[in-house]
Amino acid sequence: MAVASHLLLALISYLTLFSTLINAEISASVDVTSDGVDVSLSVGLPKGPVCKRPLGKQGRAKPSDPFWLEAIKHQGTAPYNPDPVNYKVFRNVKDYGAKGDGIHDDTEAIKWVIFWGKNHPFSWAHAFFPQSSHTRTRQMWSELPIFDVSLPLLVLYTHETDQIVQFRLSPAVIYFPAGTYRINAPIIPYYYSTLIGDPKNPPTLLADPSFNGSAVIDANPGYWINQKNFFRIIKNFVLDLRQIPAEWEATGIHWQVSQSTALRNIVVHMSTAPNTNHRGIFMENGSGGYMGDLVFNGGKYGLLVGNQQFTVRNLTINNAQTGIFAIWNWGWTFQGLNIRNCKIGIEILSESIGAEAIIDARIVDTPTFIQSTLPSNGTLHGSIVLNNVKLENVPVAVGVANGDVVLAGGSKTIASWGQGNIYRGENPKGEFIQSNLPHVHKASSLLDVSGRVVGRPQPTYETFTVDDFISVKDYGAKGDGVTDDTEALNKIFHQFADCKILYFDAGHYIVTDTVFIPAGTRMVGEAWSVIAGKGPKFQDQKKPRVVFQVGKPGDRGIVEISDIVFSTVGSAAGAVIVEWNVQEPIGEKGGAGMWDSHIRTGGVAGSQLEGPQCPRSGEGGIDNCFAAYLHLHITKHASAYLEATWVWLADHNLDNDGLSQITVYSGRGILSESQGPVWLIGTGSEHHAIYQYRFVNAKDHFMGLIQTESPYYQPSPAAPAPFFLNTSPKYPDPNPYDAAAPSAWALSVEKSREIFIFGAGLYSFFQSYAGECAGTRNCQAQIANIDRRSSVHLFSLSTVASEKQISVNGKGIVDQADNINGFVSTVTYWSSP
Repeated sequence: MAVASHLLLALISYLTLFSTLINAEISASVDVTSDGVDVSLSVGLPKGPVCKRPLGKQGRAKPSDPFWLEAIKHQGTAPYNPDPVNYKVFRNVKDYGAKGDGIHDDTEAIKWVIFWGKNHPFSWAHAFFPQSSHTRTRQMWSELPIFDVSLPLLVLYTHETDQIVQFRLSPAVIYFPAGTYRINAPIIPYYYSTLIGDPKNPPTLLADPSFNGSAVIDANPGYWINQKNFFRIIKNFVLDLRQIPAEWEATGIHWQVSQSTALRNIVVHMSTAPNTNHRGIFMENGSGGYMGDLVFNGGKYGLLVGNQQFTVRNLTINNAQTGIFAIWNWGWTFQGLNIRNCKIGIEILSESIGAEAIIDARIVDTPTFIQSTLPSNGTLHGSIVLNNVKLENVPVAVGVANGDVVLAGGSKTIASWGQGNIYRGENPKGEFIQSNLPHVHKASSLLDVSGRVVGRPQPTYETFTVDDFISVKDYGAKGDGVTDDTEALNKIFHQFADCKILYFDAGHYIVTDTVFIPAGTRMVGEAWSVIAGKGPKFQDQKKPRVVFQVGKPGDRGIVEISDIVFSTVGSAAGAVIVEWNVQEPIGEKGGAGMWDSHIRTGGVAGSQLEGPQCPRSGEGGIDNCFAAYLHLHITKHASAYLEATWVWLADHNLDNDGLSQITVYSGRGILSESQGPVWLIGTGSEHHAIYQYRFVNAKDHFMGLIQTESPYYQPSPAAPAPFFLNTSPKYPDPNPYDAAAPSAWALSVEKSREIFIFGAGLYSFFQSYAGECAGTRNCQAQIANIDRRSSVHLFSLSTVASEKQISVNGKGIVDQADNINGFVSTVTYWSSP
């Protein structure tokens, strides 16, 4: 027996050494029984290359090396496209005839690469809509020029709505290498597409003097419903309008969009002539949205914009006549605003503006920073909040077009100032002010070295070479919407975290058990690669189970997630889709974060939670239409920087007909118990049964702007149905407000400190799918609850159709009727007692 034991140990030692040499896995088990010793040995296949060194903060790419996205192998697929084998997700415009030499006209080549395909587009629609009832579709498509329809789009003209609707079946990445591309007509980024330039040398889109059209880039030439114009990104470009005559109404970007959209790292050059009529961005409506790291030089307007809500971070405007002309909104947040040498910094169309919230701004050599078109006359006429605004040679800080000065300027710093109705604690009586607000302390953990709220651009990895990346499809993951990729993904994360950047080729990756995303992970999707939990392990709401676990509790390290969609497939009543445990590295604020990544459930092909399964009528039943237990849980010791993240339960089909409402159920949106720091920059959480945003025992959070909608089906059933309230400390639920049939909380704060909310749009549009209550302003009784033990500062709150805007300990305090501001009701500032 002793000899056998020695031989066994020697054999295991030899195999262990062998497996190390060949980079394989070994496992051994020894069972002693009455019959002797049972030995089981297994040696796995080679694990692939082992990382020899951590990635580090910067790569080793030479200036002459191509941007990694240009060099990496492209094998992304669109599993639900009619022709997934031949459909191309990634397209380099130079592969389709664009020259980028600044001489040749590249318009048609770029339109062709966006269109991509040789078949008449109706043949693709016919695969889905072969019936003769779609003759108008056939007629419409035959009338459109070839570049106005595209496979990334798949449009359908419906008799019911007389609108063109869109499909998510064909994601696209349109890549522009360095160069100058001469353009004479609008470039249209279709639904579920990303236009991306080389960040090492951003390409220039040069508008030809003969340019004819709405904008160099037009996100909606009238094809799409503005509030449903989702999933578009444009990043890393220079737009040059200066060859267009100054007096022409020329626009860089027409950006009439909704949620899950972004503009990033863009510079727009315009004429500085006295008669210039150029505009950097024009936006007439929509329901956004995020944009950041933008520069506008010259023009009549840097931005001419109207949209329900938007978050803008790190915006610079130089030498424009008017930096920003705000034509309407319910609420916009500007974080990191820099205006230099403009006649007017921001002009506000008073009668149609809900709220403008500006934090961490520097205004230089500009006669008037903010100018309202009409005086307030002592009542709410457009809410304004200024926080940490530095003026240098700015005579008027806030004024009126008639010449009145509301707040004198000069060269000074405005710590905190407001125009509008303010409240404190449980006092239901508000006060209209045009004066200083209390100077609110912000946690140092939330601020950079200059004292501004941290803002972190999306990583582009331009200093890394293609050798620093691995494709998950090269290591066993399929992303075909069918194969179980759980084991493959867990192995990939385990093997390559902190050593390689993980490239998730476009696809739909299915997992059937928890996937662990370790600290050190950097992962990038391709046109919102989907990874989704499915199966019985996620179906019991009495036994919630995490689908994607980001770090273990107590883990510290970098995490960067970009262009990914986390989701579920089929009934998933127990799915906690993302559990965020990781804490940023010491000295790297915002080092654990997500950008342009969403947690989206239902309403899309492959979700098995569309109209055919879960129609609006509820005929699909409840058990078959559970989408998730909780979408995002930020745990106690985690930190998180989330920018342009949409936590959305579908209220309608994105695919199929693109319009029909559906009835699916998610219990909860975002739960944070983090001790901070947490930044939620341009986030939304919509349609969850119990709450959209909830903070319990949380600390040191900055949010701006947050946006919510209550479930359209409520109160049939009323909150919390069809979920049970959880009374355990694991996922603490709030009680619904006291009413016969309550709807979900948009915001719930309990036992939390230093919660700083700089812009919030909390909306309730329906009662049991009927929209009349929005007109009578009574879709639900309460919408935001903060307990007495919490310390909260809430700026620029706009609500829709909630009778009480703010509640304390479940009792409604602030009455919307006292704060009517157009369609919304607006509170300029509320603070805890």
